[in-house]
Formats: sequence, C-alpha cells, structure tokens
Amino acid sequence: MGSSAAADGAPMDPEAATELAWKGVSLLLLDVPQHTVLGIDTQVFSVGPRFKGIKMLPPGPHFVYYCSPSRHGSEFAPTVGFFLTTHPSEVIVRKWNAQEERLVKLSEEEEFRYSEAVKRFEFDGQLGPYNLDSFGDWKELSSYLSQSVIERLEPIGGEITIALETSWMDRAPQTDMERRLMEQLREDKFAKKAPAQPERGGCYYTTIPASVKHRNISAEELTLLNLDRTSLLESVLAKDYQGQEDLLLGELQFSFIAFMMGQSLESFMQWKALVSLLLSCSEAPLHTRTQMFVKFTRVIYYQFMHGFQRTHDSRSSEDKGNSLFLDEAWFSRDIFLYRLSKDFLTVILEAPVVDGDLLSWARKLKMLLETTFGWDLENSTANLIDEDDEFAPVVVEMDRSS
Repeated sequence: MGSSAAADGAPMDPEAATELAWKGVSLLLLDVPQHTVLGIDTQVFSVGPRFKGIKMLPPGPHFVYYCSPSRHGSEFAPTVGFFLTTHPSEVIVRKWNAQEERLVKLSEEEEFRYSEAVKRFEFDGQLGPYNLDSFGDWKELSSYLSQSVIERLEPIGGEITIALETSWMDRAPQTDMERRLMEQLREDKFAKKAPAQPERGGCYYTTIPASVKHRNISAEELTLLNLDRTSLLESVLAKDYQGQEDLLLGELQFSFIAFMMGQSLESFMQWKALVSLLLSCSEAPLHTRTQMFVKFTRVIYYQFMHGFQRTHDSRSSEDKGNSLFLDEAWFSRDIFLYRLSKDFLTVILEAPVVDGDLLSWARKLKMLLETTFGWDLENSTANLIDEDDEFAPVVVEMDRSS
C-alpha cells in the first residue's frame, strides 16, 4: 500500500525526525522469510534479504501484521496481526518460528541481549525507517487506542487471525455481502492452512444488542425505541463502558484495524455492530451526546477514507494480504452502510439547530461517501433494507384489535 500524505497535511519536520532517531521505538524482527508481506499501521513491505525490522517508530499504539508465503511464493498463509503499546526508546524483539510460521517472543535474557545490540546501533543498517509522512493517517485511525483499550480487547496471546475464527464464522449472521466477504477470505487466505492453535481464542469484544427488547411497553413505543437507538446506546455505555465514551470509540477503532489490516471477520462483525448502533441514534447526536458524535463522525470519516478505496487491484500480488480486496458489493446501495449513513446524515443535516463541529464533519462525511462510494445520498426513494440483516430497524406490528 502506498502511504498517503499525513492527515494534517504536513510531513514531520527534520527536528522531530532527529528526535525519533534517539527516542523512537525499534522493532527487531529476526529470521522473517523473504517475500513475507509485513505491515505496520498503514505501511506495508515485502521482506527483502537484509530486512531485520523497523526503526524510528513514534511511541504509542501500533498494529503489526504479516502473512508468510509458501516455498514457491504463490500462496500465502492467513494474516496474523497484533497490537503493541510502545514507549520512548523501547526495543521490541520477535523471532520467526519456522515450525509455527509466526513471530514469537524470546526469553527475557535473549530479548535483553538483542535490545542492547539495537541500542548500540549494531542492526541499524538492516532496520527500515518508519515512514513518518503517513503517521498522520495512523494517528487518525488510532486516536482512542489506549493501552487499557488494547489490553481489554486483545485475545489471549495477543494474536488476531482469521485462522482461529473458523467455528465462529459458521455462526455469523450472513447477509449477501458478508457471505461474499467470507468466501473471499477463505479463498485468498486458506490456500495454505495455518497451524491450528486451539487454545487461543478471539478478541474480548463487548456484546452489542441488535435491538431493544420488549420491556412492558406498547408496540408503537418499542418501534420508536428501535428506530432511534439512543436508549440502547445509553444502556451499553453505562453497562459495558462505565459511561466512558472514549472506551467505546477505542473499541470501534480496534475492531476496524483488526478487520481491515488483520483481516479478522470477527472484528468486521464487531465494527459493523458498533457502527450500526451509533448511526441509528438521532436523539444522542443532536442533544445528549453531541461531543461523542463529533468524535465518532470524525473517526468513521478517516476509516472510510483509509479503508474503502476503489483503487486496489484485487489481483495485485503486491497487495497480497494487505487489504481485504473489497469487491463491488461494498459500494452497492444494498450494503447496511448506505441506509444507515443516509438516515444519520439526514437527521443532522436537516436539524433546525445543530452543533457547528458536528455539522461540519457530517458534511465532510457525506461528500466522502458520495465521491468514494458513488452514492446518491439526496435521493428520497425508499431505503433498501436487507431482510437478513440483524441490525436493520425493528418495526413492530400494531395489534389492531386492541
């Protein structure tokens, strides 16, 4: 993936670059097979003969992901990814385990020995510099990813991979688009099977209810509660996030990164559940949670900007393992995002009184969706609803006899 310009428009100045040479994080990756596709954040490399890792990483959260080729280089194992929370001048060491075809941690003693060697610049010529020009993009994608968010959500062992999600995949709610996504991932990623590691599970995601359940209220009230999910958002925030909005936004970013870069289907379903919940609120953005929705709209703006581009050539070997090769189904008007975005933007753009920041980000989001997806969001024809979609609005039939 070519890195785009920093989100704030300006590449890092030479002074900051010099400081990172001293205070930046080093990621030493030993014995990684040649031609392995390896990514960090929004940057992707193909491993060459002298590659031993990456230097000058800005401290903070990062996501490392890789997929190894077969001996002939034509097939790839499923992508494996893991999050890191890094500190100034830290050295992180991983070594390739040929048997398990994955990066593993070393003993404390070995790690210390290699760390000291990195600090003495012994590996300097074999460490590629982190591309600081694309750091602005990554900052926007990870702005709510704190160490506590990562520790709360990451799987035991830290590894995220679709190879461990096979039993879960069979139970997933499957709309047409999701069925195609599953087929695509299975086809591309299981050409070469990853070794089974049954003791490792998936991420510890929050359970997001698809709808408000019956609570001794009328059918009409229940329908209204499900059309505007503000009360559902409030109960999820109170019960699962101790009222902390940024924790929910952190989970939204974690699941998007694990889905888009780590190719985790479980993470796609979580991202979809969170986006569906937030886009289905109309009271919260206008009145009760306006600042949260300014943040949310900005978060998904950058997610769409980075993740959903039509420029990827799905057959490009360079991009192998780098994006989900999102096919045309993602841009069609029957995707859940079309209906939800259209309704959400209508609520904000047509409100008589609305917060200026929210209005500004809503306009930017609308323009991005129209240019990236080619959607007509002005069209007032009936919304398309996929009946298989568990996140579609619940309309309760009135009992006419009463």
